[in-house]
Amino acid sequence: MAAKKKIKTPPRIRKKRLSAKATIGQVPGVPVYVGHKTESELSIEVIEYNKGMLEERHLSSIEEAYPFVESEPVSWININGLSHTSVIEKIGKRYGIHPLVVEDIVNTQQRPKVEEFQDHLFVVVKMLHMDEEKGLIVEHLSLVLGSHYVISFQEAEGDVFDPVRTRLRGDKGVIRSMRSDYLLYALMDAVVDYYFHLLDEIGNRIESLEDQLFEDQTSEEMPTEIQSLKREILRIRRAISPLREIVSRIEKSGHPNISEKIMLYLSDLQDHIIQVSESIEIYREMTWSLMDMYMTAISNKMNTIMKVLTIIATIFIPLTFIAGIYGMNFEYIPELKYRNGYFILLGIMLLIFLAMLYYFRRKKWL
Repeated sequence: MAAKKKIKTPPRIRKKRLSAKATIGQVPGVPVYVGHKTESELSIEVIEYNKGMLEERHLSSIEEAYPFVESEPVSWININGLSHTSVIEKIGKRYGIHPLVVEDIVNTQQRPKVEEFQDHLFVVVKMLHMDEEKGLIVEHLSLVLGSHYVISFQEAEGDVFDPVRTRLRGDKGVIRSMRSDYLLYALMDAVVDYYFHLLDEIGNRIESLEDQLFEDQTSEEMPTEIQSLKREILRIRRAISPLREIVSRIEKSGHPNISEKIMLYLSDLQDHIIQVSESIEIYREMTWSLMDMYMTAISNKMNTIMKVLTIIATIFIPLTFIAGIYGMNFEYIPELKYRNGYFILLGIMLLIFLAMLYYFRRKKWL
């Protein structure tokens, strides 16, 4: 049977992050970017649609996005580049987004949450994906739901929304015939669906480590791999755990921008989040047990080595005793005068050696 491919654990890379200390002493509502993608370029993408039309635009300035909040078709305005705080502040003022919300949009350390306002709903989620070189990537994603628009704020270009874009372009499903609340659901559902893909990768890594442990292929790097896996699972858990409360609050909010038609979809999303949460808890327990398994495997190896060394030492104890007696410098040792005494003594020592080996094998100690 072919050997299983060992999954390489992505190295842990420490990135320079603008410290949250930058917000200390600031006036509440003043946006201060807290993150590590300070060089991300600003890009603005707009998709405007209804049942009979769809238009996509890439805007060069934020001012070009102003008319879409007042247009009748549903508009999805996607803004990449949270470090451009002045631009985000402008669109916040234009769309009536509360200054405290704008502050949370550019703070990537903000935990997932939902906040209700009179004319819009604000949702923060974490977009997760795995990079072979950088490991687990946690992207800060903010969503603002209006009566017929959704504004998404991302740290940089690249997301998990391509399936949503494909459905919009191909008019697949009911997305083009629904309101903006369905678009909010579709974006959150895409984020949660990618959690399942991420959990598959985590599960494969756990299984790979378990196989190595059961096949006694432990290495010095394994504790580092397990610790890296534990850290990633804890980060995933912190990102996923608040989502159950978020979806539940949206369902019970009674907000005018949330229609009755969307409740069934939100309930299905809640089920997916519960499934993801249960899976991550299981993987968390399995990862904690991996370290115990590793320590047990190392302990078993050490016990095996100590058993072999003890048996060797036990065999040589009587041989050393005999050699010690006849190595003493007394003049009158009777056996010293025997012509074949040396060979007789070697034979006795060999018999003792073989007898002890036979005894240990019968006891299954060897």
